[in-house]
Amino acid sequence: MIITVTANPSLDRTIEVDRLRRGEVQRAGGNRVDAGGKGVNVSRALVANGLATRAVLSAGGHAGDELVGLLRAAAVPIVEVRVAEPIRSNLTVAEADGTVTKLNEAGPRLSEAEVEALLDATAAATTTLASRKSAQRAAWIAGCGSLPPGVGDDFYSRLVERARTAGAKSAVDTSGTALEACLAAGPDLVKPNHEELAAAAGVPITTLGDAVKAAEVLRGRGAGAVLASLGADGALLLDATGVHHAVAAPSGHVASTVGAGDAALAGFLAVGGRGAAALRTAVAWGTAAVTLPGSRMPGPGDIDPDTVETTPYPDLDRVLSH
Repeated sequence: MIITVTANPSLDRTIEVDRLRRGEVQRAGGNRVDAGGKGVNVSRALVANGLATRAVLSAGGHAGDELVGLLRAAAVPIVEVRVAEPIRSNLTVAEADGTVTKLNEAGPRLSEAEVEALLDATAAATTTLASRKSAQRAAWIAGCGSLPPGVGDDFYSRLVERARTAGAKSAVDTSGTALEACLAAGPDLVKPNHEELAAAAGVPITTLGDAVKAAEVLRGRGAGAVLASLGADGALLLDATGVHHAVAAPSGHVASTVGAGDAALAGFLAVGGRGAAALRTAVAWGTAAVTLPGSRMPGPGDIDPDTVETTPYPDLDRVLSH
């Protein structure tokens, strides 16, 4: 069982156009609305593959009601924490050549009482699961995404401590000062992307070797393991089993990159969250996600692990495509 925590969920509307032309009136070729937020996406990916999860999230206003309705319709188990202000709505413009433009709102301002309610709801969900048969025990608590106004940078540190008390492992997927602040709490896993890794480590990343050094900085500051998504260059894992790099064969079709990193984290945790086999699964799930429209999560029919090549001795001189 994997519990996800999303303090700043969203309604994600995706509009498809042939090419975005600024300052002009254009007709959309298609549109869709998905339940959004990084932790929500992780839970959606797990459900799409028949795996046990529970999504703890804040919900407020009409947008919050629609979010909850979408998740229930998709059979995603949720723990809803009502907040006073409406949750955010995000807009993604997807062009035919794969270019994606995202416009993200900041989100509602949460009170300290609402923040504490999110943490309490997570602890309660974990305790409830622990009282059932061992197969339903929470193995991971994954805190994901940006923090809305009013939430301190220590939110994920507090979540890591709650996970440790509950006997669960912790994964954190965030950026900026929230990522830097959580490291001292000793999360079992952090999952930055290329830019987030460079910013957190305070070093430029041009090659795979640079990424390895940056990940070592984060491990030195408290992270048990670092899973770094590198876009077209696959993903890098540094954990107790060593240094691993995995990359998938080009799919030839990119529909949307929204949620691909979340799908990768879901795949990684789904198979234990450790070592080369989990990294291979992560890259397979993330690669499948980019071939799907909007922030749709891949299911078993979309995922092909055979397209992923994993090596424990990566080419550190490899120049990254970013």
